[in-house]
Amino acid sequence: MGSLKTYSSDLTDAERQRIEPLLPTEKPVGRLREVDLREVLDAIFYWVENGVKWRNLPADCPAWQTVYGYFRLWVRLGVWESMF
Repeated sequence: MGSLKTYSSDLTDAERQRIEPLLPTEKPVGRLREVDLREVLDAIFYWVENGVKWRNLPADCPAWQTVYGYFRLWVRLGVWESMF
């Protein structure tokens, strides 16, 4: 998503600033994060607003497997509950 296209479900800068502290930080060991979490969040909110299958996320989103993986992780960690 990012700079390629914008969607009505994309986070505003203010929304991003409110959510960012709730997200887990990068792990101290292991591979570095290669994806922009704002793009992941925008893709998740696109999924919620449009009710599409994960595999049908727009092509300019991060890979659906990546987005789904972060969604599941954040569900397990209670990130979504703390947001809402």
